[in-house]
Amino acid sequence: MALLAPTPPMGWNSWDCYGTTVTEAEVLANARFLAEHLLPTGWDTVVVDIAWYDPTARAHGYNAGAPLALDAHGRPLPAENRFPSAAGGHGFRPLADALHALDLRFGVHVMRGIPRLAVERDLPVRGTTWTARDAADTTSTCAWNPDNYGLDHDHPAAQAYLDGQVAQLAGWGVDLVKVDDMLAPYHSRAIEAWATAIERSGRDIVLSLSPGTHLSTAHLDHLRGRAQMWRISDDLWDRWEDVHAQLTRLARWAPHQRPGAWADADMLPLGRIGIRAERGEDRQSRLTPDEQRTLLTLWVMARSPLMMGGDLPTSDPATVALLANPAVGHVLRTGQDGRELLREDLGDGELVVWSAHAPTTRTRYVAVFWTGSAPRRHSLPLTSVVGHPAAPAPEKWTVRDLWDSGDGETSHPTYAAEDDLDLDLPPHGVRWLALDAG
Repeated sequence: MALLAPTPPMGWNSWDCYGTTVTEAEVLANARFLAEHLLPTGWDTVVVDIAWYDPTARAHGYNAGAPLALDAHGRPLPAENRFPSAAGGHGFRPLADALHALDLRFGVHVMRGIPRLAVERDLPVRGTTWTARDAADTTSTCAWNPDNYGLDHDHPAAQAYLDGQVAQLAGWGVDLVKVDDMLAPYHSRAIEAWATAIERSGRDIVLSLSPGTHLSTAHLDHLRGRAQMWRISDDLWDRWEDVHAQLTRLARWAPHQRPGAWADADMLPLGRIGIRAERGEDRQSRLTPDEQRTLLTLWVMARSPLMMGGDLPTSDPATVALLANPAVGHVLRTGQDGRELLREDLGDGELVVWSAHAPTTRTRYVAVFWTGSAPRRHSLPLTSVVGHPAAPAPEKWTVRDLWDSGDGETSHPTYAAEDDLDLDLPPHGVRWLALDAG
């Protein structure tokens, strides 16, 4: 079996703009935009987030007792009033086929456990003599979503139900499944059961887990053996304090990133969000342009998966240009050993320095973050970012700004190894540089 998620996934997710309410037409509009404008730089996945099975879904919350669309075995089905191609028992197969025809991958969100409605109806578990009541643990519930009970993993009906659910997803052509309410608290047996069900399905499906509120690195080995993505925070929104908090979390998790096992700093609340979302109203992201570059740079240097949260067709061109910057996908896919080198409180803000390197060249990637609310000029010794390697160090380094316009007019200054980098740092901003040896 091929290694799943050998590089961090890049794509679009419906949550930040549409919450529980996204429709098939909106998914396809974003998929076509992604394929036309962003696929060449690595963006290749489209994820339908929570409650696609609720025909009564609304903005700003969840519906207790909703008339969820379920099949005869208690497995969620796409609500046909929102996903008309699902009619006639087709499920998500037509939508998956449409995305695959665009050379995109298709992902869906599901909740941990089994629908309460399936338990109330005592629906049979596919291929067994058990029912949903045998499979359910009615004492295990989600603190923020009313749709499901947990599963009783001491009863074989629980694994049988999950096996049937994942078999259905695999039959639809799903490439990624985001399973929610798994990590806070940490449901180790549910994680293992999902990994088992995916293996038994016979399809390569990336397993993504969320949310990661207070997630500890003590779980690292367990996660690596079973999932390909796991969140390291609660939901992240378009607030500077949310972005700033990820500096510390990613400094902790970045040294542990490896192919097929990615700590996930959450979606990118960029462009047009809040259209029918859980939080806030219809808006362009409240992050400033400098804060947006900080967010993207930090995620890339830490090799977090990138999932764009804004509605692509109606996002501003500047946001699309940030996403399409070739350095974003290139450094995310090829950068190695991304880590924090320096963090210093300068009184009016923190100076935070990250580095990574290219695997086949002598290029170093450097991100110098400034968390202060006013601009700052700072001199940074070149040795603080390139160090003193055992092999002979290059005598000179050519510096490229990875967030420049790319118009070919920007000069690329050359520095001696003992020089300082003199940097103008914007408020809540970053200077993202490539240092080429020679």
